[in-house]
Amino acid sequence: MAEARGAPVLGLRERKKRRTRATLIDAAVGLCDRQGFDGTTVDQIAAIADVSPRTFSRYFATKDAIALALVDEVLDIAARELALQPVELGNFEALRRAYLAMAEHTKFASEGALSSKRLLQILRITLSSATLRQAAVEFRASAVDVVLAERMGVSVNNRRVKLVAAVWGAFVITALQQVALDMAHATTVSIDDVVDAFGATYAEFAVEVAGLKEPV
Repeated sequence: MAEARGAPVLGLRERKKRRTRATLIDAAVGLCDRQGFDGTTVDQIAAIADVSPRTFSRYFATKDAIALALVDEVLDIAARELALQPVELGNFEALRRAYLAMAEHTKFASEGALSSKRLLQILRITLSSATLRQAAVEFRASAVDVVLAERMGVSVNNRRVKLVAAVWGAFVITALQQVALDMAHATTVSIDDVVDAFGATYAEFAVEVAGLKEPV
């Protein structure tokens, strides 16, 4: 395969597949943001993307799968930020810094990168469905979990990783519920509002964690 500046050049077929996948995801984002995740169907997403439902199924087995692809779009960036955090930091503090860095970077995203608008859309879509909220925090060895395991020096399926991931997932959902309240009572919600809700929730979380003692 030919290369340009050390990066492999994708063939026509692979480029077309990536464009179709991106088009499906963009169609899902627009529809689910307007109608809610539960109110959107695979047929509607396929129609907006100008493909058949059968073509949709070649890329995503279910509607849930395309929604989780959106969540992974966020987690992949958070994982890269987590990998940059000092190893001496506690895991929860490292996660906090990674997620905040991810959110801040969306303000200055280049074309094609995760923007503030896209992140807010993904948050609204996730919050629109109890099923999707649950799926988003279930342990599936995401990119964040892989980096977390590396920090802890254990395998990604280690119980300690699953425990930290479960606690962190509960924290994130609690913070997002505050964001949902803000969205319900404000005409607009910005990334800064999300960051503020995240920070306030973490401050309360940190107080509770500090009060934990080793069992005797």
